[in-house]
Amino acid sequence: MVVTSSRHLVSGMNKLFDSEANLAGLRLGPLECRILEEVWSRRSLTVRELLADGKIQLAYTTVMTTLDRLFKKGLLDRTEEGKAFRYSPRCSPAEVPRFVAVTGMQRWIESTRPSSLLLSYFVEAISCHDARLLDELKVLVNQKRSELKKRKEKQI
Repeated sequence: MVVTSSRHLVSGMNKLFDSEANLAGLRLGPLECRILEEVWSRRSLTVRELLADGKIQLAYTTVMTTLDRLFKKGLLDRTEEGKAFRYSPRCSPAEVPRFVAVTGMQRWIESTRPSSLLLSYFVEAISCHDARLLDELKVLVNQKRSELKKRKEKQI
């Protein structure tokens, strides 16, 4: 997602999270979008740093709760820094669609017992949409297998 201004970013985030993210169980409100935008622009921050410049004029606890919610939704990482946390983004704005899709699929898979039945539904849905996507899926699966094999060999 390429966005040119903050207003467009928040608008784009709301559209993204109103449609695609519902599948992943992620919903962002306007304040969450605004604060996420600040985290992206600064790369990392604490609640105090966010409030220090006066762009966001809210109670400390409101900002802290909002950052905590973004962390719990998987959009932010955090590390302890004294008695506070320093937050940083887990993905860039351009990576949000991928994050939402992968998170949604992970939750879908985790929602039931592991079985090939879920995968068969996925394959059926793909083939109904465009049978050529099955060939692309096969290539992607083979690439991922190769990548995982290389990682395993490095660990040995």
